[in-house]
This record gives sequence, C-alpha cells and structure tokens, in this order.
Amino acid sequence: MLGVVWCCALGGAARAIADGPIVPGEELTLERAISLALQYHPAQMAAASRADAAHERIGQARSYLLPQVFGVSEYLRATDNGIGDTAYLPTLGVTRAPTAGRHENQLTDTFDNYLAGIAAYQYLFDFGRARGFVEQRDAEADAQRARLQLVRLDLVYGVTKTYYDLVAAKQIVKVFETAVTQRTEHLREAQVKAEAGLKPDIDVYTAQADLARAQLQLVNANNGAATAKVALDTAMGLGGQAPEYRQPDRLSWGPISDTMETYLERAFAKRPDLMMLVDDARAAGAEIKQYRSDYLPTFGATAGYNVRGQNATPGNNYYAGLLITWPIFNGFLTDHEVTEAKLHQDAIRHDIEDLRQRIILQVKRSFLDWQASVDRIHQAEKALEASRVELDLAEKRYETGLGSIIELTDAQREFTSAGAEDVQALAGYSIAKAALDRDTGSGVPPP
Repeated sequence: MLGVVWCCALGGAARAIADGPIVPGEELTLERAISLALQYHPAQMAAASRADAAHERIGQARSYLLPQVFGVSEYLRATDNGIGDTAYLPTLGVTRAPTAGRHENQLTDTFDNYLAGIAAYQYLFDFGRARGFVEQRDAEADAQRARLQLVRLDLVYGVTKTYYDLVAAKQIVKVFETAVTQRTEHLREAQVKAEAGLKPDIDVYTAQADLARAQLQLVNANNGAATAKVALDTAMGLGGQAPEYRQPDRLSWGPISDTMETYLERAFAKRPDLMMLVDDARAAGAEIKQYRSDYLPTFGATAGYNVRGQNATPGNNYYAGLLITWPIFNGFLTDHEVTEAKLHQDAIRHDIEDLRQRIILQVKRSFLDWQASVDRIHQAEKALEASRVELDLAEKRYETGLGSIIELTDAQREFTSAGAEDVQALAGYSIAKAALDRDTGSGVPPP
C-alpha cells in the first residue's frame, strides 16, 4: 500500500514538473523565451489588465446614451400632522409633510404610508457632450492598447538581450576552460624542462601564475553565466521557477541590407509610444468637444408611474415629458475648461514632435551600432586567427628552446582575450539588432 502511495506521489511530482513553463533540460530557443515572457511576465499581465479596464470604460461612457430606468418602493410609519401654508425646500432627512393632515400637533397617533414607482430617462441630444465622452474613452482605450504594446516591446528586447548575454557568457566559459587546459599543459612542460635543467625555475612560477590567473578568470566567467541565467529567468517572468535548460550554442550574424531611411519610416509607422501620444491627442480633442457642448442646451425625455397612499386604495399617477437643460451662466467655467483642454492638446502635439525627434536619434544610433557590430565581428575574427597562429608559433619556439616563457604566456593571453572578444562581438551583433527592432517598434511577434 505504501508503495502504491509513493508511486502516485512520484507520478504527481513528475506531472507537476512536466506541466511547468520549462521542462528541466529543455532546449530553450529565443522564440520560446519571448513567448514565455509575453505569457508569464507580471508587467505584461498588468498592462493587459489596464488595457481591458480602459476598454470597459467605453461601455461605461456608452451607457449614458441608453435609457436609464429606476425603480423605488417605500414604507413609512409616520404621524399625519398638516403644515398649512408653510413653505420649505426639501432636504436630506426631511420628508414631505402634507398641507392638510388629520391632526395639527399629534405625535402619538401614527399611520402606514406606502409608495412604489418606476421612472425612466432617455438622453436625446446635447451637441457633443455624451458622444464626445464616448470618443474620449475610445481614444484612451487605444492609448492603453498602445501602452500594452510598448510594454511587450520592452519585454521582447529585455528577453533577447539577456538571452544572448547568457549564450555569450556560456561561450566565454568555454574560452576560459580551454585557456586553463592549455596553461596546465604549459606548466607541465615548464616543469619538465626545469627539472631537466633546460629552463630556469622562474619559468615554472611564471606558468603557475598564468594558470592561476586563468582559473580566476574561469571563476568569474562561471559567475557571469550564472548571473546571466538569473537575468534571463527574470526577463521571462519566471523568477525562481525556471529549472536548468539548454540553449543553442551557435551565435550567428548576417549582412545588413536595408537602409537607415527604411527603419526610420518603420519606426514612425509602428512605434507604440508615438501611437499612444496620437491617441492622447484624440482624447484631448474629444474633451474639447464635451466642454463646448455646455454652451448649448441638453435634451432628454422622461416618463414614470407611481403608487402612493395610506390605505388599500392608493393613488395612481403617471407622467411623461421633455427636459431641456441649459447652463446660461456658470461664472465663465466653460470658457476656462475649453481653453484648458485646447492647451492640453497643444502640449500633447509638442510631445509628439519631441518624440519624433528622439525616435530619429534612437533609430540612427541603433542602426549605426548595428553596422559597427558587423565591423567588430570582422576585426575580432582577424584578431582571433592571428592570435591562434601567434600561439602556435610561441608553443613551437618554447618547445624547441628558442622562445621564452614570457613570449608563450603573452601569446596565450592574447589568444584567450581574442576568443572572448570574438564571442562578445557576435553577441553584440544580435543585441544591436534587437535594439534596432525595439526602436523601430517591430520587435513583438504577431499574436
């Protein structure tokens, strides 16, 4: 019985792991990492909720265009003292008293009072306030959807950058592992030659110091890889839930074919923050329309039916009519509201122009960085090949006794440094391309 329970527990745990976002040991591609971020990251979820909330405000605004129906029912136990010709304004907590009651000042005799009714109001026309409010909410919802797209764009860039940072960090670990292996061999060779009296003892200590430096660099590289994985896990919105996973080891690049002008046009057409400001300007224009409507009347229709009385045969009444409301003078409030809304719209237009200039800067800078990354790859490849030949010659010269340990260790350091720079150049190409995609608003995959 215990064996069955234990097997069931193991099966449930295995299913829980398998049902997680990432299966342990899975190969994680960049597309999969981006998909996880767009599904699990809290910033994405928060922005999506705000966009949905803004969409619901459109329905709230449209509700004013539909009939408003109210029902009421009431029971009171009260005295029935008349108030004669006394006049007063009704206020909260003061019920309507009869003009002629059964008593004049009797506080002990009370009666039942019943009331039930239904009323309806229908908006007809108001020269732009109600429909302008709908237009404002619609523009605000579009702005929130653009903000959601901006959040998704930043998430994609963050995932892409940390993804290639981790790939590069793992490649650099391999570079330093190779360096440790080579310098261990150099130390063994120096020890053999020193024991044979062919080289001084200083060669051994120089090789030992060089090996220790390589091991220290390997420790730092491993720590950098572990930190890069934490950064990628966080960028995907998984935090501490991500298990160990694999990544494709290859860093690739390709030639640049499009021009800078093509990317600028794409940015002006797709940047969500630019769309957001345009939607904000639309909302401000709708707000101007609302305030201007206060210069003119509002038309509505109302109807209702009610039953009131103190006995089994209450009085029945109904009514229907047209309501016209016109704020004739409100202390110049409408003038100031219209002027404020116009200035708000002007400020947004200036923000749009400011953002367009910053987009030009960002796209040009990212494009130039991307171009430079290609040049860095070419130079890094040349440096790596030259340092490899240099190391081969230095090893042969030391082996034959023609070279010194300093020459060998210098060549080894140059080769290791060139290897790390080659990896960084290749990763830099992908990261620069991701930055350009972010700055042109084209980094988010289609749903």
